[in-house]
Parts: sequence; structure tokens; C-alpha cells
Amino acid sequence: MFECYRETTYKRRYRVVFFTELDEHERDAEIGAAMAGEHFTGGFIRASEMPAARQVIRELVDRLNSGEPLSPQGFDEALASYCVQ
Repeated sequence: MFECYRETTYKRRYRVVFFTELDEHERDAEIGAAMAGEHFTGGFIRASEMPAARQVIRELVDRLNSGEPLSPQGFDEALASYCVQ
């Protein structure tokens, strides 16, 4: 399970959090940051597809942070083959 969100701070950067991979000591901080941000998109990735999906997600977030226009639907379409429907 992941969520892509936009920070509400001055930088307004896009971030992604993979909830299923959080350790006990980082869980509260990461979930808090995601909840404080503006939801962009999220979903469930098949475990067998996680390494490849993680790379695609990181590239999409980099594109967003570089100013490339990308809708939540476009983000989801790029991940469709990795996600649980």
C-alpha cells in the first residue's frame, strides 16, 4: 500500500510513502506527514511487483517534482500493471 502526496510546506514537494514497509519507529512520523499533506493518489501494489513498481513510482514523483504536469489518473495509468485492481 502506498500514498503519493504533496507537502503543504513552502517547498510543496511530492512525496511517496509505502505504508507496508514502515518500521515501528518511523510509522507515526511518516503517516503523520502523509496525512498533513495533500493527497495525490495511492493504491495497493502486488507484492511480487514491488521492486519494479517502486522504481516507476520514484520516477513519476521525480517528474512531478521537476514541474512536469501529471494528473493522478496519469500516475495511476502508469502503475496499472503493478497494482491490485
